[in-house]
Amino acid sequence: MLDERAKTLLKTLVERYIADGQPVGSRTLSKASGLELSPATIRNVMADLEELGLIASPHTSAGRIPTARGYRLFVDTLLTAKASAAAEVPSLESQLLPDQPQRVIANAAQLLSSLSSFVGVITAPRKSSVFHHIEFLRLGERRVLVIMVSPEGDVQNRLVFTAQDLTQSELTEASNRLNAHYSGLSLDMVRDHLRTEVDALRGEIASLMSAAVDVGTQSYQEQEPVIISGERNLLTVQDFSHDMGSLRRMFDLFEQKTQLMRLLDVSSRAEGVRIYIGGESQVVPYEELSVVSAPYEVDGEVVGTLGVIGPTRMAYDRMIQIVDITSRMVSNALSQK
Repeated sequence: MLDERAKTLLKTLVERYIADGQPVGSRTLSKASGLELSPATIRNVMADLEELGLIASPHTSAGRIPTARGYRLFVDTLLTAKASAAAEVPSLESQLLPDQPQRVIANAAQLLSSLSSFVGVITAPRKSSVFHHIEFLRLGERRVLVIMVSPEGDVQNRLVFTAQDLTQSELTEASNRLNAHYSGLSLDMVRDHLRTEVDALRGEIASLMSAAVDVGTQSYQEQEPVIISGERNLLTVQDFSHDMGSLRRMFDLFEQKTQLMRLLDVSSRAEGVRIYIGGESQVVPYEELSVVSAPYEVDGEVVGTLGVIGPTRMAYDRMIQIVDITSRMVSNALSQK
């Protein structure tokens, strides 16, 4: 437990360090905190905070910087909201059509990156594996274009080659049969049904319908699980610019995406904005990074997570607002019918 004096000094130190990026000395704290304390008293309080693991002293300076534990205490108990960032966030709904979910997702990642000047990330909502509508279009001898539409309006086109040449009327018959009997079923269920009907269908038509289901299944499996925007922004972050080892590890994180997916999966199970500070747990693998994230919904159901990844020295109050507002706008854009 910290007394009010210690809390005020810690809050001032974190805010000054976030703003300036330089270790904060007792003289600066005396002026910025508004407390009428002697330099000796401030040094004593700083020593106590350092002993508690909330601040640390770099070897090259007499000033102090926050630790991961200090940032955590600041974020959880000392952070004060400032002017709303709502005016900075353009309306996603005005830019994007609700029947373009992939464009909503891609633009949200770019928006988070541009507003934060860090990295914007968002997990794509899993496309439905439910079959809604299909059409077959003859393009030439033994060449058929499969057009498959999901319940969300996503359209997949794929060229398939048939063993026998089929007329357009035969292709229309096949698509009508699929749409009439299987619309609304999962692709796995459609595949199972087709296996039992092979004998009742012409061999060419059965093969074509099976190929169409394979197209939908492959598309479902090929989805990009997480969209990342603005990785290069980290190259200009002062905290990283002189440490190529840190940059290399972070770019490995973005390239492999496995750890990133685990982190965002944890975030999706939480309500509201969550902050993960590197070094305080295994959730964020690197001490230099913090993640501000929030889940987003479609029709009241959580389907993904978005957030900002940047240095631990970030303006958390502003990042919280940016992430929260963007999360609500993505939810609204994707929930429109």
